[in-house]
Amino acid sequence: MDTVHAFFEGGIFRPVNPVQLPENSEVEFEPRLVGKELGCSSDEIYEILNRRYSSGFTDTAARHNEHQP
Repeated sequence: MDTVHAFFEGGIFRPVNPVQLPENSEVEFEPRLVGKELGCSSDEIYEILNRRYSSGFTDTAARHNEHQP
């Protein structure tokens, strides 16, 4: 069976799309939050990851092969 995307409202899981199950079927699932797991959207996460990071070390790129034999 495919993943069922649903909204939880008023104590009830409401599927976004039709679910292919017989009426009154008993199911078991483990809910997982989508999109807001970290308190922000995926667009916000990518924006954070795209920011430049300055470590303060100016020669890191020039020395990246030092550990190689």
